[in-house]
Amino acid sequence: MCSIIAWCGHDTDEKLFTEALDKTTSRGPDDSRIMEVKRGLMGFRRLSIMGLTPEGMQPFYLSGCSVVCNGEIYGFKAMRDELIRKGYSFESDSDCEILLPLYFEYGTECFKMLDAEFACVIYDGRNDEWIAARDPIGIRPLYYAHDKNGNMVFASEPKNLIVITDSEIRPFPPGHYYRNGEFVQYCDIAAVSEVIKDDMETVCSNIKEKLICGVEKRLIADSKVGFLLSGGLDSSLVCSIAARKSSVPIRTFAIGMNEDAIDLKYAKQTADFLGADHTEVIISRDDVINALPDVIYLLGTYDITTIRASMGMYLLCKAIHEQTDIRVILTGEVSDEIFGYKYTDFAPSAEAFQKEAQKRVRELHMYDVLRADRCISVNSLEARVPFGDLDFVRYCMAIDPEMKRNHYNKGKYLLRHAFEGGNYLPDEILFREKAAFSDAVGHSMVDHLKEYAETQYTDEEFEAGCEKYDHARPFTKESLLYRDIFEKYYPGQSQMVKDFWMPNRDWEGCDVNDPSARVLKNYGASGV
Repeated sequence: MCSIIAWCGHDTDEKLFTEALDKTTSRGPDDSRIMEVKRGLMGFRRLSIMGLTPEGMQPFYLSGCSVVCNGEIYGFKAMRDELIRKGYSFESDSDCEILLPLYFEYGTECFKMLDAEFACVIYDGRNDEWIAARDPIGIRPLYYAHDKNGNMVFASEPKNLIVITDSEIRPFPPGHYYRNGEFVQYCDIAAVSEVIKDDMETVCSNIKEKLICGVEKRLIADSKVGFLLSGGLDSSLVCSIAARKSSVPIRTFAIGMNEDAIDLKYAKQTADFLGADHTEVIISRDDVINALPDVIYLLGTYDITTIRASMGMYLLCKAIHEQTDIRVILTGEVSDEIFGYKYTDFAPSAEAFQKEAQKRVRELHMYDVLRADRCISVNSLEARVPFGDLDFVRYCMAIDPEMKRNHYNKGKYLLRHAFEGGNYLPDEILFREKAAFSDAVGHSMVDHLKEYAETQYTDEEFEAGCEKYDHARPFTKESLLYRDIFEKYYPGQSQMVKDFWMPNRDWEGCDVNDPSARVLKNYGASGV
């Protein structure tokens, strides 16, 4: 995980630029560098994960062109070998050093070729132009805004841009590149050209094969790797696959409230089954309330679901950073958007299920993916997301949505069945009911947040407070509290996030005022 920034134009201010870059020192605590180019500035803060030598430091420079990239490019060695055969040479083992040679050979078509989680900015000194691009899911962050002179500024996080400009900050659209003032979509990862109509066993076999591949390629690092383990299906599968590939016990980490943590017992059961080196982190009400302003600042969001789910994740990653030498963390994000939440059981048709899944995948960069990136990177760790593997996502999005709907009295049945019978997990874990991370850390955590919000406003103050906002208007005291804190740090920037991450209110049974699955009638054994 690194931090990048590029100020694309004349009349830049290097002192201000340095201040902006340093706002995300935690993303790249190992080294920093600023490069002046013909028409602007490029900055990079490094967290050394691949290619740990000084030669791997960015910006990379080649034949009048420069690049900064926050990314992991899987299979880069084969691409590098091909580029060497074409006459290019390399000074480091950094995966991102291949970007400029690729760009020289293929132009902006190179972004389609990457199996990667990345955000990059290129200055093409040959043509005096700027190019920027982001991976198809948006796993690596990138934002943009204009300075007072109308020049474009790109950066890893909004907190970088707030220093330079007070104009509107927007997330760079995933699967796009920017060139000559225009955003061009090079990949819509949620689009389906042909629906997969294979039988269930074939589909599940492919799901299994592609997820295993997605995990294995993310285990490659020159730094130590750890795993967030909730004891739920997704994180447990990632850990199980990794444990089979490791010659030593993998290191797993779980978090829970000191009152009623649901996940801790399941996480321990999974860790014991896998023979993992397991660590539990216990938190209290005060830990949660005291961390709230910091969490909203680091996230750059007011969304209820994202903030709730970030509390445990942030505090867990903080403990990992302070107590271990691990630098890479694998997580279970992106599975829900593909295979369904508790609320998608209420989808009225296969078409509606698919449309919702596509919407969620296209918006992930503003919600769950944002949460994982910020909670992990602010603690100087790198997030890797196996369920976000591009080949895996493309395949799963194309599966007949009728097959993905919950006809089995068990959500995410295809994913569960794919790993059934292989001794990957105990059945109690493999078929455990879905519980939202924010709830499973302990129902009391969300209750404490809601109760705290109730103490901050009278009913009259709440009504007046909501009226202050036209976009994404708060609708509970909790949502108003989060929005007010957000506005202190990012005034007038609410449109960085589309809206609230909520169940689809148009569906029967989903017209609720709380994003927790606890309010749905099908929650059932999820809270046990």
